[in-house]
Amino acid sequence: MDNKKKMLDSDKITGFFDKDTEIDGNLTFKGSFRIDGHFKGKIDSESILIIGEKGKVEADVNIGYIIINGEIKGNIQATEKVEINATGRVIGSVITPKLIVEEGAYLETNCQTSDQIPLPKTEKEKEVEQGYQS
Repeated sequence: MDNKKKMLDSDKITGFFDKDTEIDGNLTFKGSFRIDGHFKGKIDSESILIIGEKGKVEADVNIGYIIINGEIKGNIQATEKVEINATGRVIGSVITPKLIVEEGAYLETNCQTSDQIPLPKTEKEKEVEQGYQS
């Protein structure tokens, strides 16, 4: 079963922010997660993130697969695929092996597609690198 079919199966949605929800912080999850509200912060997951038409995200996103129907401002790094539907708006950078953009989508972005996407660095790796730079 491909990722889109998994996403469409409502039993697979493991988390959800409703349209009236506003959250600042860090989000990590397993399974599929849908945002119809406003999220600001950082998102890390190897799974599927869906931004609904009313969803607004201001975050750096390290994800497996993202489907954008709403708005995202920030840097997206996906290990599988980025899908931007007609109602989607992306402002920031996109790094992914596969990119799908529907007619009507808004992009203000730098984009890099490659089969060799580096995995996001862990906090420990970032700390070690910062230690060497001091």
